[in-house]
Amino acid sequence: MAARRADKQEISAAQHASGAARTLAESMPRLILEARRIAATVIHGLHGRKRAGPGENFWQYRRFLSGEPARRVDWRRSARDDILYVREREWEAAHTVWIWPDRSPSMLFKSPLAQESKLDRTLVVTFALAEVLVQAGERVGMPGLMRPTGSRNVLDKMANSVVHDANERASLPPSFAPSALAEIVVISDFWSPIDEVRRTIAQLSATGAHGHLVQIVDPAEETFPYSGRVEFIEPEGGGTITAGRAEAWKTEYEIRVARHRAAIREDTDRLGWSFAIPRTDRPATELLLALHARLGAPPPGAAVGGRVTMSGQQRRHA
Repeated sequence: MAARRADKQEISAAQHASGAARTLAESMPRLILEARRIAATVIHGLHGRKRAGPGENFWQYRRFLSGEPARRVDWRRSARDDILYVREREWEAAHTVWIWPDRSPSMLFKSPLAQESKLDRTLVVTFALAEVLVQAGERVGMPGLMRPTGSRNVLDKMANSVVHDANERASLPPSFAPSALAEIVVISDFWSPIDEVRRTIAQLSATGAHGHLVQIVDPAEETFPYSGRVEFIEPEGGGTITAGRAEAWKTEYEIRVARHRAAIREDTDRLGWSFAIPRTDRPATELLLALHARLGAPPPGAAVGGRVTMSGQQRRHA
């Protein structure tokens, strides 16, 4: 009897996975189109590093330092006062950006308050960000799915990699060693146990790479708008729990969410990584613009980290 029940569960799981794969494949053209539309709203051109280095675009003037070659002096600017100035250019060197989109079952959640599911939002932002970066001359890859590429058809490559991925849909990126000059963008709901999240952050940052964590949340995961008798379903573990008066859970829920996020921020602040919390009832362009501004910016330091904070709180699915 136990073996028969296990077989039925395996068949059910296989059918669910197959159905989810078909749904994703069918929606991919729409997601790519939406990603291209959003990417077009972001300023194109060179993705500067916002610090001095080899390049063509002017960045800033600075004072001439004793011992520098005289040829570096900008004589036209210096003629306006009694100070010698050097004209610095913005660093435009291409680098690699690794993007990890969480495609685990919890990302399928969409409440009536949201514009789209967390998965759709994650893929749209992933594709749009890749499009913008490649147009700016960068290389984009997906850990375990796609090697870094600067190809103009990067969206098609990413979509094919996602649709034909036969591996288990993990919530967090696989273990890999990005170069110290690479940047990492992890887009997930980050509702994994905090120990798993911390291990992932530690592994990704071990080489010195700079990173950005993006916690995609449904507005219902922020506001917990439930009352009365509600059955909550855990999409990845298969467990359920029933609340007789769901509204009585709201305060404890918010405390747990705040504690979970505080633990993540502790790690990102220490490493100088950014941490964003966009909601699926807000335009995707807001997140794309924030990420575009963050990428390539110098880390604020190991002790004090910068972050993008848009809103905050945790989840259970009704």
